[in-house]
Amino acid sequence: MLVLAMGACKVSKDVHTPDVSLPASFRNSTSGDTSSIANIPWSSFFTDDVLVKLIDSALVYNLDMQLAIKNIEASRLLSKQAKWNNVPTLALNVTANTDRPSDNSLNGLSLAQYGLGNHIEDYSANLSISWEADIWQKIHNKNKVALASYLQTREARNLVQTSIVANVAQGYYNLLMLDAQLAIAQKNVLLNDSTLRMIRLEFDAGQVTLLAVQQATAQRLAAAELVPQFQQNIAIQENALRLLTGDLPGSIDRSTSLRDLPVPENLPAGIPSEMLARRPDVRGLELALTIANAKVGITKATMYPSLQITAAGGVNSFKTSNWFNIPASLFGIVAGSVLQPVLQHKELKTNYKVALVERDETVIRFRRSVLVAVGEVSDALVKIEKLKQQQSIVNDRVQALQGATANANLLFKSGMANYLEVITAQSNVLQSELELAAVKRSELGAVAELYQSLGGGWK
Repeated sequence: MLVLAMGACKVSKDVHTPDVSLPASFRNSTSGDTSSIANIPWSSFFTDDVLVKLIDSALVYNLDMQLAIKNIEASRLLSKQAKWNNVPTLALNVTANTDRPSDNSLNGLSLAQYGLGNHIEDYSANLSISWEADIWQKIHNKNKVALASYLQTREARNLVQTSIVANVAQGYYNLLMLDAQLAIAQKNVLLNDSTLRMIRLEFDAGQVTLLAVQQATAQRLAAAELVPQFQQNIAIQENALRLLTGDLPGSIDRSTSLRDLPVPENLPAGIPSEMLARRPDVRGLELALTIANAKVGITKATMYPSLQITAAGGVNSFKTSNWFNIPASLFGIVAGSVLQPVLQHKELKTNYKVALVERDETVIRFRRSVLVAVGEVSDALVKIEKLKQQQSIVNDRVQALQGATANANLLFKSGMANYLEVITAQSNVLQSELELAAVKRSELGAVAELYQSLGGGWK
């Protein structure tokens, strides 16, 4: 009864998950809907068939994901093993030994006196049981550490999956942007070829100087230089995506263009408190606090007395012929011991204080993760909002410059514009079209960032 009463007492008080002041909604959140896109499975959130196939392959063959799964398996085995911590230790011991004491020793003289020969034999076979009473919940806390560590590996696996989903999506959008920019550069090279031919005809007719030909040639080469640059970046991006999917570098078949890829209009973010319950990194730190609480209890319990009960029973004999002579050879031992650390108390107390500090650090890391999570969602929302405005502005500018380029070519042919106006118009439209592709890619990337920051992608 005394042991049970002592076991009901906790030697340390747990620190609960801290309450962090959260806003009612995210900054720049325009939707009043409490639902969140993070609740949508990734296979439904991303609609492009090639992208879905790449993500699916990455989740199966990505090496980081495979390592995360192996960590889960190892932690699960340790968690199952921890359930046996409260079970007594049982061991089977079979021993046989002989001792030849000195004839001048006390044992040798005793053997000679009683006519027992000049050596001692001993044969024993027994079962021994050892059990430590979990008075201060030390074993209970060890079980909590094992379980929380297992759950942490699951959250770590979810975190790896959200990162893989987002990284594959970002890489795919980047690849489509490079495709679009390569097409723009190639189209501009053809346009510059046409302009250069016209200027050379003007030069042959004596209507422009050699300077016009040289500047048109330089403009054409500047556009042509972009082609191998984009081709290089495309190959590198394809290799990176193949590596993410656990495959060797190579090309990626795709039919979708950046222009055809839609940007979702309705992107509800939900409320911050639900976001924290979804994010694997925040949930992992909650489990880290559980582990820290348990370690404080373990280190505190080591400073208190431990009660251990041992028992052994079997057969024992000085002769092999009588070894299993029942009941004469039977023996049994039961013992209980209480161990109170004395000289190690300073070291154990230091370990306890260190565990308290580490728990405080875990609380701080949790608070920081909450702030970072809310900040990431808000950043993604403002990116989506402002990039949409940028895309509208750049798109209008591209249309205006495309019209200006067409007009400059017509005016040049009719002699009402000079070659510099044509070259300037072509240069401006090239830069604007490249920028429009980059803005569209950034907008798609911001949507993927929002999905990840809300805790989506692991379902």
